[in-house]
Amino acid sequence: MSHRSLEIVVVVVAAVLVMTWTARRLRLSEPMVLLAGGCLIGLVPHFGDIPLPPEVVLLIFLPALLYYESLTTSLREIRANLRSITLQATGLVMLTTAAVAAVAHAFGFPWPVAFVLGAVLGPTDAVAVAAVARGLPRRTLTMLRAESLINDGTALVLLAVTIEAAVQGTPFSWSGTALHFAVSCAGGIAVGLATAAVVILIRRRWRDPMLNSGLSVLTPFAAFMPAELLHASGVLAVVTCGLALSQAGPRLIPPVARLQVVSFWEVTTFLVNGSLFVLVGIQLPAAVRGLSSFTVPQAALLALAVSAMVISIRLLWFYTVPYLVRLLDRRPRQRERRIGARHRLPLAWAGMRGAISLAAALSVPTMTAGGLPVQDRDAIVFITTVVILVTLVILSPPLPAVIRWARLPADPTQDEEERLALRQISRAAVRALPEHAARLNVPAHIADELARDLGVFSHPSRAQEVEHTRQLALALLQVKRATLIHLRDRRHIDDIVLRRLQARLDAEQLRLETLAADAAPARPSLS
Repeated sequence: MSHRSLEIVVVVVAAVLVMTWTARRLRLSEPMVLLAGGCLIGLVPHFGDIPLPPEVVLLIFLPALLYYESLTTSLREIRANLRSITLQATGLVMLTTAAVAAVAHAFGFPWPVAFVLGAVLGPTDAVAVAAVARGLPRRTLTMLRAESLINDGTALVLLAVTIEAAVQGTPFSWSGTALHFAVSCAGGIAVGLATAAVVILIRRRWRDPMLNSGLSVLTPFAAFMPAELLHASGVLAVVTCGLALSQAGPRLIPPVARLQVVSFWEVTTFLVNGSLFVLVGIQLPAAVRGLSSFTVPQAALLALAVSAMVISIRLLWFYTVPYLVRLLDRRPRQRERRIGARHRLPLAWAGMRGAISLAAALSVPTMTAGGLPVQDRDAIVFITTVVILVTLVILSPPLPAVIRWARLPADPTQDEEERLALRQISRAAVRALPEHAARLNVPAHIADELARDLGVFSHPSRAQEVEHTRQLALALLQVKRATLIHLRDRRHIDDIVLRRLQARLDAEQLRLETLAADAAPARPSLS
């Protein structure tokens, strides 16, 4: 790594930490503060040319972010809302692409280049949505997260087709695009499932926490790379792999490794998310300086028109398409899942664009197959940067107020499921206690006192009782974990409830193992 690269890393990460602290201290929108901080850095001459290589976002940042999001979302809610999510992640992206292309063409863009801009701005951004969509009920939040996970794949397929039309002169065809999209999706899902199967086989043989943690870091890239090499959807490969492993992981990953992995991904996604907002902000001054095919006022007017179209199309979609679907599907089960116009507003409002769109814009080639410059590429980068800024400025700050105005009903089932799980794992532990106490030769009075908190005792007899109790408690933790997984598999509880209670059990196991390590006699010194 060069000194320049190290300097960029230090500046960006420092900006993420300082700006996040500032936003939280002043109770401001974190994405907005990070974006503003990036713009200020971009105005400094020494840092004004910090690049945002599209391959860094699309090949490194994107797989990691998608993987963590897919591991921590609710597969049960995705299944229950699959139709809505699929329509939003495909139909809405395609409609937005066409609408943005129409606006760009009206301002003088050739149709092929206009469709490139539309594909670039088609998807919402998982980072931007997750950063501001707090306080939503489980169902609404899952729908937004799942949409932003999948629509990146739709947009990248559209982008590849539209770039081919703009750069190589290949005629654009909606039927050909649909076929390409279907093949890409099927290939991505297949690669994701195959990768998950390989990871599961490895995890069954590896019990070392460090190896399991390293495997978790490798997994998203191991899913993304072969899918891209096969011209399938790397996005869907990573999402499919993550969802599959979210179901198998609780059975396979050792508790200590799971704690390490969760901590690693929480810190990594925090830094990556923040870095993307800062880097987008840094690109704005550079995009203005690089504009040549339009004057700045002309490009700004076009960018504002496109921003208005992006926001309007999403609002229009959520207040038309669901009602059309209702006319076609009158099943009682679907009626129960319907939401009113007021409750739908947060979904319609969360249309922020982010670094994925900017990386897609920067990935547009500079030259055509004939050796000529790609027309209006500089305008695509400028417009994309402005649209990201506008959607964040207009949509992000009011979103908490929109959520409050929507008066979304509370999700009592999550608390009910957690109470159900706690009751069930406690009953399972009580039923299994005599068997495990007998297997471990634990005295009866120790088994009776297991519910008490463990302490540290210096008296030898009490130390032995502590060890008996610790061994029995560890055995019962396995019973509780198995019961939790059984409840999740039977769909009595959600993945989110499973992860929350599983984290408590993992922390308890770490405490018990630490207690044993502290009680072990110290090894004699070799000196």
